[in-house]
Amino acid sequence: MPIARRSSPILRVAVLASGRGSNLQALIDAQRAGTLPVEIVLVASDKAQAPALRRAEDAGIATLALDPKSYASRAAFDADLFARVAGHEPALIVLAGFMRILDPTALAPWVGRIVNIHPSLLPKYRGLHTHRRALEAGDATHGTSVHFVDAELDGGPLLAQAEIPVLAGDTPDLLAERLLVQEHRLLVACVAEIAAGRVALVDSRVRRDGVPLGAPLRLRADGSLA
Repeated sequence: MPIARRSSPILRVAVLASGRGSNLQALIDAQRAGTLPVEIVLVASDKAQAPALRRAEDAGIATLALDPKSYASRAAFDADLFARVAGHEPALIVLAGFMRILDPTALAPWVGRIVNIHPSLLPKYRGLHTHRRALEAGDATHGTSVHFVDAELDGGPLLAQAEIPVLAGDTPDLLAERLLVQEHRLLVACVAEIAAGRVALVDSRVRRDGVPLGAPLRLRADGSLA
């Protein structure tokens, strides 16, 4: 289901994160700067000690931490998580380093209203250790992708990508550090396009201004997508 046209220019967003929350911080910073017309209504995590939750608290954003081990199954955890998220009435959910595979039943009502950022040029290197895998493959370029989420791991229709060159002497840590700057810029640009009503998932295809994308949008030097 695509995000409906809104009478208000402000998009209500919930963010799910498992780690440090640097992509979350990029959204918070853009919101504060007035360049991203969103209201982050909740940050939820599967880890009570996730630094992302502390970033949200510092910004005055509501937080939620649930322990997966206290649930009988992954499906039960996801059902409760998404029910609680729904209580905050977000129009969009952003997975920003949320390190869990989602149950298809819990995810289904949100398809078209949930996006993920992943540190590779999908469909390359789904899952973990993407920077090491790119280096081991001898890739000349590496990158990051934002996609609409479906039940497939790091699957779902691609919205946009950002690319960087792999440099001589790069290690996984160095490559990750350089790419993170582009991750932040790409995520903000994608959420801005969704908030503006320009990008939507319709009939399993990403459309921009009503036109199906033939390829993922690309991040330009000025931070826009083309």
